[in-house]
Amino acid sequence: MTRHLLRDDDLTPAEQAEILDLALELKADRWKEKPLAGPQTVAVIFDKSSTRTRVSFAVGIADLGGSPLIISTANSQLGGKETPSDTARVLERQVAAIVWRTYAQAGLEEMAKDTRVPVVNALSDDFHPCQLLADLLTIREHKGELKGLTLAFFGDGLSNMAHSYALAGVTAGMHVRIASPEDYAPRADVVADADRRAAETGGSLTLYTDPNEAAAGADIIVTDTWVSMGKEEEKTARLRDLGSYKVTQETMALAQEDAVFIHCLPADRGYEVDADVIDGPQSVVWDEAENRLHAQKALLVWLLRQQ
Repeated sequence: MTRHLLRDDDLTPAEQAEILDLALELKADRWKEKPLAGPQTVAVIFDKSSTRTRVSFAVGIADLGGSPLIISTANSQLGGKETPSDTARVLERQVAAIVWRTYAQAGLEEMAKDTRVPVVNALSDDFHPCQLLADLLTIREHKGELKGLTLAFFGDGLSNMAHSYALAGVTAGMHVRIASPEDYAPRADVVADADRRAAETGGSLTLYTDPNEAAAGADIIVTDTWVSMGKEEEKTARLRDLGSYKVTQETMALAQEDAVFIHCLPADRGYEVDADVIDGPQSVVWDEAENRLHAQKALLVWLLRQQ
């Protein structure tokens, strides 16, 4: 059966750890794996603008011996005259894998259904599993063992990043805290899925409305932009509602002394995080950005091995 990565809990705890192990190997020896030699082509489809996703997948596919085919839906039939399933049936006869950065999670699920090649969610409105593999890789590099660490996320708990931290974090056996206003709490079904996975791993998911309580003793402090793509018209309301969840030096002082700060970027300094935090000594955001390359290469190698 073809394996896909559409959401973070598509991977078991053992599979997630295996991919992170492989990512460390590929970071140490960039040219170790060439599963796409030929070169084989990987379709990388963008509904949304991108810097890190576009660069890391294009470079990573080339590193693996392949050829990235970058497709904009504005210049293709996908999303217009053609359904995701029909597009997949065309692509699977010509490419080794499909990577899609899109809006609706349902489109990815339709793309992957009955498709013979791996489909990778490079970001949807609901989840961002590729970013989480990079983030977990970064945390592992700086903290060692993931299991038992406490990660606190601040801001929009309904965001794709918060949902992915909930699922991927507990899959790694971490204690995930999400601090947000009640109206921005994570979806109930995602919380339920995270709780089920946490029961397997010893991790936990706890929701907070008080940001100071969430920060207390945390090993990792995390935030994301408050105004994601497609939410621009909500900017004024979001700045009002989420203002008290900004990560500041005071937030970092409540965490462990050796806590690290991560942010998937792009960042709005002065809004969700102060400049002296993201540009300060506890920030590991540039390691995190680089690790998109290594984590996604490992993911592609792993998925292709399952074929």
